[in-house]
Amino acid sequence: MRERAVYIISVAAELAGVHPQTLRTYERRGLIKPARTSGGTRRYSARDVERVQLIQELTQGDGVNLAGVLRILALEDRLEQMEAKLAEAQEEVRQVRVEATRTLRAIQDSSRSEIVLYRPPQIERHRGSRRR
Repeated sequence: MRERAVYIISVAAELAGVHPQTLRTYERRGLIKPARTSGGTRRYSARDVERVQLIQELTQGDGVNLAGVLRILALEDRLEQMEAKLAEAQEEVRQVRVEATRTLRAIQDSSRSEIVLYRPPQIERHRGSRRR
């Protein structure tokens, strides 16, 4: 839902607390990439609005210039991508474990016998007479 581009520029600017021209500037600088309608009108998502608010926080609150903001945003985007890949990998591992468990149960059920660990008997020393 955050990704759905529904806001026109004036609404997005108001939600983000900036002037519409600021949104155009951020787009020119590559900081945001609003969707476009077939007629070319910009449409902003809730995620775009959050991103503009973050840009404002970084530039106004932390004193980061727009070039720095661009690098920070690129790193955050990369982090999101890596987190998504990690989640996919974790899901694959979970699925493999489930399948391995099913396979093991099927093998046990089809064998109709228990698998028992063999332990050889220990050799006892004869307690008879000792040589002197």
